Amino acid sequence: MTSKEFSAIVDEHYEGLYRFACSLTGNQPDGADLVQQTFLIWAKKHWQLRDKSKTKTWLFTTLRREFLRGHKRRAKMFAETEENNPANEGVVQADQDQHLDATLVLEKMNQLPLEYREPLCLFYLKEFSYQEIAELLEVPIGTIMSRLSRAKKQLRHKLDHA
Repeated sequence: MTSKEFSAIVDEHYEGLYRFACSLTGNQPDGADLVQQTFLIWAKKHWQLRDKSKTKTWLFTTLRREFLRGHKRRAKMFAETEENNPANEGVVQADQDQHLDATLVLEKMNQLPLEYREPLCLFYLKEFSYQEIAELLEVPIGTIMSRLSRAKKQLRHKLDHA
């Protein structure tokens, strides 16, 4: 792959990957790092993808896997740290002034469990089809439909109580 071809793929997919990464990580710096990691993996392994029409799905799948890998690592480290530091109990984040706008919706969406947040982001923010989401998350399409329904219900509930 030439640097021009690589740049074209980055240009085409960076924004969507970045938004998805930020929705997973909950913050922009970690989202940007996750996207960079995804493109690093693409640079090393792009040759494994035989059907170039699946590049977008491959990138989103890789990003998600990298997020989950890092999430598991951080959760394990956090659990070990918490066991050794009981002084952290009872720490609560202060709520900011909230109003119903895109920021509030994204904030509430980020509070959803990952299994619901992922398909919701992919469907509404990235405009993936049910089939593409099912392939990306490696679950049956019926599961995607069910998770989307539950995610919307939970999001509505969170917004009603905001």
